[in-house]
Amino acid sequence: MERDLDSLSLKEFLSKYPAAVDFLISYKLTGLDLDLKLIDALERYESETLNEMGLNAFDIYDLLLSFLSSGSSRLDTIKEIEIVGGRDKDGRPENIDLKCYLGDIISIVGPTGSGKSQLLADIECAAKGDTPTGRHILFDGQELIDEYRFSNGNNIVAQLTQNMNFVIDVSVKDFLTMHIGSRMETARSSLMEECFETANALSGEPFDIETKVTRLSGGQARALMIADAAFISPSPILLIDEIENAGIDRIKALDLLTKENKIVFLATHDPLLALSASKRIVLNNGAIASMMIPNDDEKEILSMLKAQDIINTKLKNDLRKGIKLYVGNV
Repeated sequence: MERDLDSLSLKEFLSKYPAAVDFLISYKLTGLDLDLKLIDALERYESETLNEMGLNAFDIYDLLLSFLSSGSSRLDTIKEIEIVGGRDKDGRPENIDLKCYLGDIISIVGPTGSGKSQLLADIECAAKGDTPTGRHILFDGQELIDEYRFSNGNNIVAQLTQNMNFVIDVSVKDFLTMHIGSRMETARSSLMEECFETANALSGEPFDIETKVTRLSGGQARALMIADAAFISPSPILLIDEIENAGIDRIKALDLLTKENKIVFLATHDPLLALSASKRIVLNNGAIASMMIPNDDEKEILSMLKAQDIINTKLKNDLRKGIKLYVGNV
């Protein structure tokens, strides 16, 4: 494997070792020159993420070898995550201890700057009191040892950001095939087709299975990655930032992820999404102010919002298709 890394172009290496695609995405290395060898591509690439983590090209080289050598060693059997409070932006204690379980959809709400992104970051890095909030994140009651926190090889947490970028220019079909091959030794033959069909059902803009992933729109890419996270990714915990801006059927997406038994944390400003969650975290001044369970009134409001959303979705689709609108058709 090391010989391949030293002799093959990055494009050739990724084709031979598709699991490396996930590794590069996890470090947000999405603009590498695929015609170069990895070490050369990394030395020419400016990455703010790597600079913040204090990593250089040779560190990534070694981490990738370790990641690919870890084989099937995964912590994908997590059933519970616990957030132990830290402090707000003024240093006051965050007096909360919150547990979430498989099947939970947890919306995260609060004003801009209230700390929604930082909470997602704390979960993603399995914080041990070493982030600005001082929070501790426990998985099945335990903190992760650093070997698992920083290896990116155990796939506990997956994250969908507002901007999805792909490392390698392949078709949707090849991308899904590679991902299935890198994640599972055996899988049902229909898995790739199920994932593709689901992505198209989520997207407001249907796309072909032979479309290059780099040619997908933002909404199509997000739909593909949500379907991928539900069907292929073994990660039990999924972080999503502002799905309402993705141009997809967001209620179908949440229903899908609930059925696939994930723990989903969803930062949102959308009342429909916030009320669709089984739990709601409210943030203020960088800290969790409260955790709420939807009451009967909120469930009734949610029903009204869903009815309105059906109308809005139909209008969007009709407008995209060039259908002339009439009052009686709405």
